[in-house]
Amino acid sequence: MKKILVTGNLGYIGPVLISNLKKEKDYNVLGFDIGWFEHCCIENIIPNKPSIQIYKDIRDINDDDIKDIYGVVHLCAVSNDPMGKEFESATYSINLDASIKLAKMCANNGVKKFVFASSCSVYGAGGKNAKNENDEVNPLTAYAKSKINFENELININKNKEMIVTALRFSTACGPSPRIRLDLVLNDFVASAIVNNRIDILSDGSPLRPLIDVEDMTKAILWALRREPDNNNTLIINVGKNSNNLTVLDMANLVKDALPNISINVNKDADVDKRSYAVDFSKFKEMSGPYYSSYNINDSIIRLIDQLKPLKEQLNDFRESKFIRHNTLRRLKLKKIIDQELKVND
Repeated sequence: MKKILVTGNLGYIGPVLISNLKKEKDYNVLGFDIGWFEHCCIENIIPNKPSIQIYKDIRDINDDDIKDIYGVVHLCAVSNDPMGKEFESATYSINLDASIKLAKMCANNGVKKFVFASSCSVYGAGGKNAKNENDEVNPLTAYAKSKINFENELININKNKEMIVTALRFSTACGPSPRIRLDLVLNDFVASAIVNNRIDILSDGSPLRPLIDVEDMTKAILWALRREPDNNNTLIINVGKNSNNLTVLDMANLVKDALPNISINVNKDADVDKRSYAVDFSKFKEMSGPYYSSYNINDSIIRLIDQLKPLKEQLNDFRESKFIRHNTLRRLKLKKIIDQELKVND
């Protein structure tokens, strides 16, 4: 059995990934997470668990934690722009410094596969032309900057090593999970449509984003774990589906198609949102074969409706709830469980 260590497994992607990895006969899955968001589950849904769960700050990882590990899937991160803005120093210490430490340990301790959950947000103000992997990046936030900086460090760390590294530049995540996030654009729109019978777009609706269903994210991770070495042991690749590049207003209209009785309110006076980019996924389609993204946005919307509609009463104040990750960190800090650096108080 090949041991696979998943960092940040107690988040949104983790339970879906763990469920799919456990279907693979040759993998023994271990989780590594500090547990901030472990309780952010939908009632009466128990997420699939790894065979072993390590509760630990990623900044404290050591060689013993990766002993005999075949592959590492590195999901752990301060995971969006608002959190990155409020906890900027912690974002860099977790997303960059701790990630560099982890990658060096893996490269020096015989880990064969290293899969990094990067982000298409590195393209930032990308314009309307779809960006491929050779195009210039333009990260605008601490979160995006931490991702591209670690990608660059990975190339250097793995330069003379045999580890197979895959940095997956994921599209914006969407779709159901036992540990649902409603601070993701499409998930927010579906929840708002169900609870409030309307969607409020905070921008003018024009920003472009690529989307990917969380199930397709896990397929890409499995592909990266299976990937054979090529001329370059470190691969950086956009992950998503070309047809899933949409404007924010397009997304809202697709939700309205599925739930026709809702209204859409656009803030025409909003400041321009510079975070706008379309992405080209041709390379991923060519390389991934059967692991290529299969869900379109309509599929994800229907899946979200099926999960969230029965939970309408639970979601009445969802923007103040545990399903918004920023809320959870702020509450942990208010209770003095963690500090400004997102470290556990003694």
